[in-house]
Amino acid sequence: MDARDADLKKELDATLRARRELGEDYDSALVESFLEKVDQRIDGAVERRVRRQFAEQQMVSARDSRAPRATDSWGERFGFGVVSLVLAVPLSAIGGGVADLPGLLVAWAGIVGVNVAQAARTNPGLFRGRRDDD
Repeated sequence: MDARDADLKKELDATLRARRELGEDYDSALVESFLEKVDQRIDGAVERRVRRQFAEQQMVSARDSRAPRATDSWGERFGFGVVSLVLAVPLSAIGGGVADLPGLLVAWAGIVGVNVAQAARTNPGLFRGRRDDD
């Protein structure tokens, strides 16, 4: 029994004591008074529950709005590919010139890594396994 139930029990005890003191003539008034208090408790509980659920929905929608959205625009993909290739030429020259083949491999590993990250960002389900719907 929590504090609200204890308060409600006290209200009921007070109502029953008042009934004993006042007699049966005041039964309907006492019952109405008690039921009004119960209604207020229920209204308060419902209001708190609705506010909590509304706040939870707002938090979920706020999280969803901040989540990166899948973009599948052709222009963005094309532009990213062109920029990757344009930057690949000097990066390959620098990596190959400074550290020969290992430098060239590191440069291209970086280029491939950036492109894989971009592909994963624009296609969220890209690297999940295929599912058989049989």
